[in-house]
Amino acid sequence: MAIIRDIMPAFELFQPANTDDALALVAKHGKDAWVMAGGLDTFDWLKDRIKRPKVVVDLSQVKELAGIRPWNGGLEIGAMTTLTDVVRHPVVREKFSILATGAEAAASPQIRNQGTLGGNVSQDARCWYYRGGWNCYRAGGNTCYADTPTAINREHAILNADRCVAVNPSDSAPALIALDAQMVIRSSKGERVLNAEDYFVGPDIDIMHMNVLRPGDLLTAIRIPAAWAGTHFYFEKVRDRNVWDFPLVNVASAAVFSGDRIERIRIAVNGVAARPLRLKQVEDAVTGKPRNEATAQLGGHLAIQGAEPLRYNGYKVPLLRNLVKRAIRGVEEPKWVS
Repeated sequence: MAIIRDIMPAFELFQPANTDDALALVAKHGKDAWVMAGGLDTFDWLKDRIKRPKVVVDLSQVKELAGIRPWNGGLEIGAMTTLTDVVRHPVVREKFSILATGAEAAASPQIRNQGTLGGNVSQDARCWYYRGGWNCYRAGGNTCYADTPTAINREHAILNADRCVAVNPSDSAPALIALDAQMVIRSSKGERVLNAEDYFVGPDIDIMHMNVLRPGDLLTAIRIPAAWAGTHFYFEKVRDRNVWDFPLVNVASAAVFSGDRIERIRIAVNGVAARPLRLKQVEDAVTGKPRNEATAQLGGHLAIQGAEPLRYNGYKVPLLRNLVKRAIRGVEEPKWVS
């Protein structure tokens, strides 16, 4: 029997006008509620009838969840702020340009006009078996169809796979981790703040979710501290097409140099595991060392330790190694054109 596509299931739609009303709705409906930001990930799920929520809570009317404002010397960015607004914001471009570069690398201009920063970091896995309705581990089944002898797994994980080999697809996530950002989550029980690297979870922790959000939770803001403002940044994304494509591998780094030596550095990668990875071992190994080819080689070698490529994604191993090498030895800020 043919699968019917592009026909949404029936659901009750709520469009709250403020955060308190949104929190009340997600608390009331719990697991029956689906929270929608820009809608780009949501509509894919609904049109293909893979997700069938009873209630959709559309946050587009909650104006207080959008906007970029000063915070403790850094910035607080509302989760509903569009990627375009992040890219164009003068303070983001001047002090935290790695985030502007990462946000601009996401999708196409039309999608960035609608897609939000909170949505970009919270989107679900793009594995076609999972998205196609196969009853895999991530969907509650007992098989990973992407990790079989005949599977098509060119875009899947080479690190930290635990049953599921889907990867996190976000471009802004590694930039936020490199900036040591904080994620602000609210629920009816109050507010909690997590480091960006702890917002994401792998299949060893929870195979059915890619982040810590649970029914009743809302990601309301992302806070970027001043500690890495105006430092040396590097962001690079490798993909099959220049626009409207998810990363095969991406890397983000923020660094401070003392002469020719690396005083401190943060490096994060994505597209290689179910969660964006901070390369703490690489950071520790290169800190205090000269910014040269030998140090870059060391970092690249450490970055791929433990990699276990699948049948079709072995190319990600040298790709990851070389991107990390460039992030260490060739950190450059993007040149903006007004």
